[in-house]
Amino acid sequence: MANLLKEVYEKTSEYTAFYTGGDIQWTSDGSHFLCQCEDVIKVIDINTLCNIMTIGEAIEDRDEMDQIYTFQLSNNNDVIVTAHKSGLMKLWDRNTGKQLKVWRSGHKGAVARLAFDPTDSNIASAGSDGNIRLWDLNHYTCISSLHGALGVFTVVKYHPDISKQIIFGAADDTKIRSWDSKTGKELLLYSGHFSKVTSLLFTSDGEYMVSSGRDRVLILWKIGESKAVRVLPVYESIETAILLPPSFKIPNFKKKLEMDGIYVACAGEKGIVKVWNLQMSRLMFEQNNSLVSPASEEGGLAITYLLFNEARNMLSVVTADHNIIIHDLETFNCLKQMIGFTDEILDIVFIGKDESHFIVATNSRDLKHYELDNLNCKILKGHTDIVLSLACFPTRPDMFVSSGKDNTVRIWLRDINNDIKCLGVGSRHTASVGSVFTSQTSDKFFTSVSQDNCLKVWSVPKNLDVSELKIKSTHTELAHQMDINCVAVSPNDKIIATASQDKTAKLWSEDLTLLGVLKGHRRGIWCVRFSPVDQVVLTSSADCSLKLWSIADLSCLKTFEGHESSVLKIEFLSKGQQIISSGADGLLKLWNIKTSECKMSLDNHDGKVWSLAVNKNESIIITGGSDSKLVKLKDVTVERREKMAKEREELILQEQELQNLLHDKKLVKALKLALRMDRPLHVLKIINEVLKCGNSKLYETIKEINHTQKETLLKFAVEWNTNNKNCHAAQLVFNILAPEIISGNLKVPNLSSFIEGALPYTERHFERLTNLLQDLNFITYTVNCMQPHAVKN
Repeated sequence: MANLLKEVYEKTSEYTAFYTGGDIQWTSDGSHFLCQCEDVIKVIDINTLCNIMTIGEAIEDRDEMDQIYTFQLSNNNDVIVTAHKSGLMKLWDRNTGKQLKVWRSGHKGAVARLAFDPTDSNIASAGSDGNIRLWDLNHYTCISSLHGALGVFTVVKYHPDISKQIIFGAADDTKIRSWDSKTGKELLLYSGHFSKVTSLLFTSDGEYMVSSGRDRVLILWKIGESKAVRVLPVYESIETAILLPPSFKIPNFKKKLEMDGIYVACAGEKGIVKVWNLQMSRLMFEQNNSLVSPASEEGGLAITYLLFNEARNMLSVVTADHNIIIHDLETFNCLKQMIGFTDEILDIVFIGKDESHFIVATNSRDLKHYELDNLNCKILKGHTDIVLSLACFPTRPDMFVSSGKDNTVRIWLRDINNDIKCLGVGSRHTASVGSVFTSQTSDKFFTSVSQDNCLKVWSVPKNLDVSELKIKSTHTELAHQMDINCVAVSPNDKIIATASQDKTAKLWSEDLTLLGVLKGHRRGIWCVRFSPVDQVVLTSSADCSLKLWSIADLSCLKTFEGHESSVLKIEFLSKGQQIISSGADGLLKLWNIKTSECKMSLDNHDGKVWSLAVNKNESIIITGGSDSKLVKLKDVTVERREKMAKEREELILQEQELQNLLHDKKLVKALKLALRMDRPLHVLKIINEVLKCGNSKLYETIKEINHTQKETLLKFAVEWNTNNKNCHAAQLVFNILAPEIISGNLKVPNLSSFIEGALPYTERHFERLTNLLQDLNFITYTVNCMQPHAVKN
């Protein structure tokens, strides 16, 4: 049985946040996204989801951090300009990530928006002080300052036609202003919006401009005329709009010759993309497959950016939840979903027979359905508030249950096409449902516990072909007097366990008759689990401990201490012989139950580790926590054991070879092998053996070894030098190698620390030998003085 025990799990991959809100841009070839992520810009490869480069180093000390307020990618995609909290502006090379130039913005306050001119030779910085400053990027000098606006700029754009040399800007006063970018003179004022202007778009012929705003309208302007050509009500706050190319295809849209016009795709609070023909004032397309939930409050945000890539004919929707959803424009099918930032990860569960996918509940109403290998993701909609807990049916691995803050429980089923549908909803709880657990021997029932202090058993409907069925609760019990944190079902489905903030865990029968109370923890209990083989229950608590209880007499059998904070999640491993636990201290610990010792401690998270999922054969563990990081761990116990056995075998063979070389007096080969094996005592023995043939022989021997071996020999000599008995060999090695070090032929890393270590002992040996020499000379002198007297006598 001992060979079943796990010894070590190793991190194989992690999925961290790459977009935490703020600016986002798409490279013109469509292969990368540039995403603002806290204090840096991350360059993300769309195909692999890998962060291939980070622009702007994150500083460890949060107080000294120079936050990026906004950034802009040049039109030719070669450089990026960032504006920082410190008032600095920085120019970066987009391909290497190197900083090319830094200069002060000169604004009174933060820079809110940046815009490159069509030639990429100038950049405009629009501040919160109502001013726009124009910078010459060849000399990094301010060539003009544009005044007139009031408040913080929301939009700044150059006219795409270089010959016109016009720059447009809109600030808090909701008016769109235009200036001559050469002279800095204010040209025209476009008044039409009554709320924040969110985007400015220019038609391909450069004759018209489209503006969108939070005042629920799109306005078409003719450049050079201050009166609006057309005002189009769109019945929702618009946060983002893009101009579609003159020729394009979208579903259910037959473009007629007389319907040529200006087509604008816009989105905002409703979470759907709409395409309008501005000249006909007609809605041409309304998305019906949106994965974005509408804003929860009036005037709120659901979609923050629309990005169009002409090279790939794709449209990206960036949501307020930091998700990036890529659609093919022609079919409007969803091609890819990228999760930029998951916030806190609350629960994880593996699904499917092959466990190739897993479901994640984050601080969101939407569930995330990930592929294990490449972390491709799909968003699952259903809950109307944050999802708190997940549980899968062991007998039917494609079916799972979820519960949330919307007081409901839901059953989900995955079909053969990997699509997941919500089959049923149970809504009998009167508060947040914090934990669910499924039957272990069938797919007929599951349990749930809630902040209403109730434990419920639900029956799974027999007919699962109809979606959104009502799930009925068969039993209900007021289980505890405080919040219930966890529920678990025994492997034979006969007992249900609940764990609560009232410091107790309780055992219940199938019909919710109380069987016993487990008392002993000093703080609230976070998690409870049944052993897969023994009649024992495991609990973990905010008192930093884990306890093992006997089901028969409700006594505490063992207590495991080692975590420094609340132990949030626990699971049995190795047929009930081991425990894996995760804590609020960010640690994951592996315990052996028999010896009560902690075999492994992993520190992969920066905060609470709320979730822990183990696959059936226990080869993979996925953890997630408050740092919005998913970490995948692999059991490498067998590989580690095989590696150690191989190393031991190699060592025995080398030992034998060394003995044979010493026996055959092949001292140079023996010295090389002993140095390679890192054996200071064997090396000393060989050096002393060589010295029997004289110092010159040692000089010749050392000449035959390479630089790496000489470095190792020098390291050993410093060690020997600390002992009076071995100092002779050490000093001879120093003497032979010193000329090579002085001439530079032998490069020694950390030479100063090596000298510092060797010098005091060398001085002591020199002093001792000098005193010894003095004593010998004195004895010789005394003997010489005594000799004439001896002759006379």
